[in-house]
Amino acid sequence: MRLVFGLVLIAGLALAGFAVYMAQNYIGAYESALAEERAKAGASVPVAKVFITKRAINYGEEIKPEDVVLTHWPRQALPEDYFDEENPFFVDGQEPRLAMRPIEKAEVLMKVKVSEPGGDAGLTSRLDRGQRAFAIKVDVASGVSGFLRPGDRVDVYWTGRLPGEIGERSSGEVTKLIQTGIRLIAIDQTADTEYNTATIARTVTVAASPQQVAALAQAQSTGKLSLSLMSQLDDTVAEAIEVDQRSLLGIVAEERAEKKADKTCTTRVRRGAEVVEIPIPCTN
Repeated sequence: MRLVFGLVLIAGLALAGFAVYMAQNYIGAYESALAEERAKAGASVPVAKVFITKRAINYGEEIKPEDVVLTHWPRQALPEDYFDEENPFFVDGQEPRLAMRPIEKAEVLMKVKVSEPGGDAGLTSRLDRGQRAFAIKVDVASGVSGFLRPGDRVDVYWTGRLPGEIGERSSGEVTKLIQTGIRLIAIDQTADTEYNTATIARTVTVAASPQQVAALAQAQSTGKLSLSLMSQLDDTVAEAIEVDQRSLLGIVAEERAEKKADKTCTTRVRRGAEVVEIPIPCTN
């Protein structure tokens, strides 16, 4: 009986080992066939190495080396004017590029969506941290005869009449320097710094702090603003300047000495039908 049991056990173990062996062969053959099919599929789709984004990039944002990666991309799905190994996105010595449009994550970088090295993406990219853009109305006289260019620096003068000055006490209109070294970022609707022809602008846009914007807005609503062009190499700070009509013409206001009259006290006394005032000593 024990002999029969031992033979049955040996036969069962042999059958189990044979089944495991067959299963391993079957799985191995399946994996080999699957790998071959994948290799054939990959070989049938030509790919190229291109630069894509590693994160979403907003309009006007600077694109840094850590924001892009060189990876494989199907050639048949490539857009026009992309960046690859032959046409790299970053070149040593060149200034960074800015996004001219919003770029999504894992999107192929295209020339149409980025600026040239060192370029800008409009007014927002020209504003420093904490600055705002503000438009000033100008004409041929107040706008330096049309010779202003984006990137120039100007002093801003206000001309108007001071409140509370009327009649003979008035000094006339006053001209005062209210802002100095303000940077221009656009002329009318043009932010291009390359044009060389004089243009009579109607507005100029400046980059200023919120406090400066408030001062310019108040000055523009209460008087006339004029611009004075500064040299690019000028690093001096202008002093407080204020000129009125009297100081301009050299007129010195006459000092009027007011004589203090002696104080007298009187009392009224009726004498019949007549009322007369009689001086009396003052008290207090």
